[in-house]
Order: sequence, then structure tokens, then C-alpha cells
Amino acid sequence: MSQAQTLHLRRLALEIVRRLHSRHHEALFAGGCVRDQLLGIPPHDYDIVTDATPNQIEAIFERTVPVGAQFGVTLVIQDSVPFQIATFRKDGRYLDHRHPEEVSFGGSKEDALRRDFTINGLFEDPLKGSILDYVNGQKDLHHRVVRCIGDPVIRFEEDRLRILRAIRFATVLNFEIHSDTWDALIARAHLLSQISAERIREELNRIFLSSQRIRGFDLLNQSGILKHLLPEIEALKGCEQPVEFHPEGDVFVHTRLMLSLLPSQVSLPLVLAVLFHDLGKPGTARVDETGRIRFNTHEKLSAEMTIRIMKRLRYSNSDIEKTEAIVRNHMAFKDVKNMRRSTLKRFLARPDFEDELELHRVDCLGSHGLLDNYEFLIAKRHEFSTEILVPSALLTGRDLIAMGWKPGPQFKVALEAAHNAQLEGLLSSKEEALAFVAKKFPPTAPNTV
Repeated sequence: MSQAQTLHLRRLALEIVRRLHSRHHEALFAGGCVRDQLLGIPPHDYDIVTDATPNQIEAIFERTVPVGAQFGVTLVIQDSVPFQIATFRKDGRYLDHRHPEEVSFGGSKEDALRRDFTINGLFEDPLKGSILDYVNGQKDLHHRVVRCIGDPVIRFEEDRLRILRAIRFATVLNFEIHSDTWDALIARAHLLSQISAERIREELNRIFLSSQRIRGFDLLNQSGILKHLLPEIEALKGCEQPVEFHPEGDVFVHTRLMLSLLPSQVSLPLVLAVLFHDLGKPGTARVDETGRIRFNTHEKLSAEMTIRIMKRLRYSNSDIEKTEAIVRNHMAFKDVKNMRRSTLKRFLARPDFEDELELHRVDCLGSHGLLDNYEFLIAKRHEFSTEILVPSALLTGRDLIAMGWKPGPQFKVALEAAHNAQLEGLLSSKEEALAFVAKKFPPTAPNTV
């Protein structure tokens, strides 16, 4: 978000606060936007809390959406931007470990005390330029600590996703987790399996897309959450590899090292592919007659496991397909120097090649350290940069039919052979392609008339 967009967002939020004040209501900025502003991070959205009830909010603003009226939450649309406005409330018991059984409207202090972490329990009065801090959130911001408000056991029992949110905030903000919060988190890590897959997926995405993802990975591991949510990664521990190719250690160590070598900004399929690319190694580990450990076809099993995990966590079909393709193809890089020109061009033209290449780079750096195939592909990409890698074929099925061919298995073979010759630079016109097919596949071929 640009600086101009950030300023515009704050101006719109201020308009809402002023409007509520003009109707004699208290209104404050709340939660993440206050935390981020105090940390010098431009807020990407603004939540507003007020003593106005949902009915009063709907009467004050022209465009509203009652997204959670039973919990006092209303969306107000300002200049096509949605802002979440919540009435100050005090929560009753949480029976489903997500939603309170009942809520009662109260004041700002009660509202702060019901929230998850001290750093998210801060309010700002933007008209006075003051911070309201009922939970010592500013102190924890200063000391860079994630701490539950009140008893962490109660906070995590109210909403068990807070267990994972604590990891996410510690990751994204690079904060420590307070010892009491950490102890309660570890003791209840197993309860995350009772949370919906969609909510877990979104928190994991935020952790692994963070530039501090390796810290998140370590916290998930140290807390025991990893073995409950992603036991397939836990199973990589102790899976030994041939030391001449993997001096770094077992498959778990290798995966963690690769994660640490990724650039700050990565696509979701890439970071997931790094996590999942070697999941098939424990299931394919064999020792050959020379005593060397081998993982033949582990990429195939890894791809199958990737699909199962991502379906379990309710990822979109698009994310699953992209991640699975990167995992399935990651061993193909060992053969690039022996590929024909046509095969290499198709390899470089794959839709997810950039992510595949980056996985190969960190795979090498996280093991033997040799980048010769990576550098070879960079050079070939430069060499081919002035041409279309996979141009449209000179011949189509209609051309073969005009030559007297009937569609059949050999039909595809002939078209592919002509296209490969074109990619090799051997053919440059339809006439040359027709002559090539006539010579390579004479009229006695089984699918010709």
C-alpha cells in the first residue's frame, strides 16, 4: 500500500470517528491498527470501537452491512472502503471455543479486557491524539512481547485459534512469547486439531509468507504444533541422507535450511513446495548394494502427499495444482544439461518455472551447494530471451488431414515430431514442416490413407 493510500485510509477512518462524535458517541481506533502505528508500521485497515449500538450505527451511516449484529459488529462503507465498527462489549462464556454464548454492551475497558493479547488491546482516540491502555500493551510493545490478556489458559479456551495466532504475531512482528503464554500454548497445542481447516490454513499462510518464516517454523516445531497440524513434516526428523550430497543433516534439517534461504517475498505455492518437496523421502528410503541411501521416485510420493495435505487444509484447486507441479518436477533439474533443445525450451516455458527454479536454487544451497545446473538455466534463459520459447506449431491436424492422414495415435506423434524439429531450429516454415513429415512418416504409415 502506498503512502497516499495509507493516508487516505486514515482520513476515511477519521471521518467515521468524527461522525460518531457529532452524534455524541465515543469512538476509538482499536487493535491492530493502533499496534502497527505505534510500531511505525502503516496500518492496512482500521477497526473502530464505539458505544453506539448496531441500530444506532445503521441510522448514522448511509451504507452499512450487519456482518455480526449479535456480537455488535457492523461494516460501514466509506468511499467504497469497508470499515469494521464494533460496539464496546463484554463477552459471556465461549461454548464452542470460538464464539461467546452471549455478549453485553459495555465500555472501552471491558472491551479491552475481552481481547486476546495485550498488544492488540490498545485503543487510540484520534481526535485527542491519545492512547488508551488498560492492559499494559504499550509496555509489551516496547519489550517486544506477545502476552495474553489475563489468564492465558482462559484466553486459549475461549478461542483455540489464539494458540496459532500467538505464533503468527511472534513471527510477523519478531516478538518473544511471554513464558506464561508459551506454557499455556504448549499444553493446548493438541487442541488445534479441533479448529476448522480454513482458519488454520489462513494462519499458516501468514506465518510462512512472512519474511520471518523461519522463526515461525521454529516456534511451530518447539511448541509441538507442527506435529499436530503437519505430522508429515514431523516425520522428516531422523530421515538420514547420503552425507556426500547432504552434509547438512537429515531431511527435516534440509527442509528448514531451504526455508531460511528463500527471499523475503515469495509466492504461496513456492513456500509450500519447499515445505513439502521431500515428504516422500521417508516412504521411499532404501539402501542400495553399495550402502548408499536412495530415495527413488520420492518426488512422485511427495506430490501425492502434497495434494492430500492441501486438500485437508482446504486450499483452492489453483494453489494445489501449482504447488503439486513444483514438487513433482523438482528432480527434473538434475537432467537439464542433457535435454534436447526442444525439451529445454518447453522446460523453461512452464508456467511455474520461476518458482521451480527458485526451489532448485535453495535445494542446492541447502545441501551440496553446487549451482551449475541453476547457472546453466540462467544462461539458457538469457540465450533464448530474444525468441518465443514455444511458438505456435507450424503444422496442425488440418494440415495432416489435407495430406491424407486419418486422426489416430500416429497423428499426435507426427505433430509432436514436427514441433520438436521446429523448436530445435530445423524447421522455419510450413513447407519445410510438410516435407519433414512426408519424409519421416511415409505414406505406408498405418494411419495414412
